[in-house]
Amino acid sequence: MSGSTQIIATIGPASCREEILRAMIESGMDIARLNFAWHTREEGIAHIDLVRKIAGEQGRRIPIIVDMPGSRVELAEGHTYDVSAPVVLSERDRDTLRLCVEKGVEYVAVSFVGSAADIERYRAALSAYGGKQKLIAKIERAAAVDTLDGIIAAADALMVARGDLGNEVPIEKIPFIQKEIIARAKAAGKPVIVATQMLLSMTENSEPTRAEVTDVEEAVVEGSDAVMLSEETSAGAHPVEAVAMMRRIIVEAEKHRSDTVRLNPL
Repeated sequence: MSGSTQIIATIGPASCREEILRAMIESGMDIARLNFAWHTREEGIAHIDLVRKIAGEQGRRIPIIVDMPGSRVELAEGHTYDVSAPVVLSERDRDTLRLCVEKGVEYVAVSFVGSAADIERYRAALSAYGGKQKLIAKIERAAAVDTLDGIIAAADALMVARGDLGNEVPIEKIPFIQKEIIARAKAAGKPVIVATQMLLSMTENSEPTRAEVTDVEEAVVEGSDAVMLSEETSAGAHPVEAVAMMRRIIVEAEKHRSDTVRLNPL
């Protein structure tokens, strides 16, 4: 199934008002993301309901991704993280999964994946709650890069989460790791998302930098099926403009490729 590279926009204080969210959808937002590491349960429910309401009014289908809170084990020395630890479902994670099932959320993004076993652990928990949500493996640990093929096989989609990944591998390697993840996910027929700081300067400015435009263009040309806005739409001063700019860049970049796999479930 082919189609335009999709725009995932993170919903937060800057974009949870009805008029802003409506304008973002009109400007090209395809998928809404809620990061439950920062949302309360009540806020999450309100945002899900608002996305459904506005999408329905516009005759659109806007799938929702819920980013799981996740768990990292902080070590005493140097305040770093135990990157060898498997993903553990906290009670908050389980409550969030139950909420996803209750509200019919389409996608669950699993944070800090280290192996295929982490994905299967989440899938088993979802099944126990009667859910069939598709699982997105966030690649943000060096361990995930090392076990990438198994994760690709276990997950329904991949996300190149460049923020935390950049804390674990040398930053100059990130572009090449991104390209490798995209290529291997595409070979396996799995959709892949590129995320983090894509148009970060637009949290304050109405236009991106030339380097940011090139970054988005590269992600699209390399084969990314979706590109994601985080702070730009959740907390930035120009959420609608960020979505519109992302769409402009995608339209130009897609003149050079035509192999996207849409995330919208059938």
